[in-house]
Amino acid sequence: MGRLFALVTLLLFTIPAQAQEEVVAGLSQNSVALTVNFVGSDILIFGAVRRDGAIPEGPLDVVVTVEGPPQEATIWRKARRAGIWMNTEAQEVRAAPSFYAVASTAPLADILSPETDLDYRISTRLAIFEARSSVDVSDPAAFTEALIRIRQNEGLYQEGQSSVSLERDTLFTTRITLPKNIVEGSYAARIFLLREGAVIDEHETFIEVRKAVLERWLYSLAYDQPALYGLLALFVAAFFGWGASAVFRLIRS
Repeated sequence: MGRLFALVTLLLFTIPAQAQEEVVAGLSQNSVALTVNFVGSDILIFGAVRRDGAIPEGPLDVVVTVEGPPQEATIWRKARRAGIWMNTEAQEVRAAPSFYAVASTAPLADILSPETDLDYRISTRLAIFEARSSVDVSDPAAFTEALIRIRQNEGLYQEGQSSVSLERDTLFTTRITLPKNIVEGSYAARIFLLREGAVIDEHETFIEVRKAVLERWLYSLAYDQPALYGLLALFVAAFFGWGASAVFRLIRS
């Protein structure tokens, strides 16, 4: 019994421990102000892999996603009826990100297993809660694909395959562009470390997108008190019209 205990102890001390890997990440900015002249913003996402041992064997990959506030959406399908194109079928999406960007060190199909994608909902398709099935709608998945295409054309859905730079399996950087047509809210930035298609660590942080003080006040006034907002708009237009005419009179004199 004593010899068996000694043998087990020897094996425990001679088998090398698996190195633990942890992602440490940061953002170039954690807040974005939506002003009147806002034309978009680039967010630099950077970080490093912290280890308590040697670098394990096998390729390391990094995937970065940025997800905007979810929204409901209705997608329509057009068909020609009596020579006129019209909406014939509709499908509702329960929740779709208002903005979604995914960047990776390599194409997702090469580094992300379907099981892992299903668990973490990393790809654009799985980030969207599928359109509700209906007996009256043929091929409901096609509606989700249409939504993705529409928002890709608007710059709201982005896929940057091989756009994450990874140096010596330790340092990584990438850039995500927030377009000018984004909505207000909290944007979740997630960073995944992957080996052999599986996630070994995940880090999450947030980017706050908010309207500037003046823009927020005008927005709230327009929706909460539309009559007062209309009077204010008329007053501002009349004031600047009178001011412009006064300037022209001074120039002519």
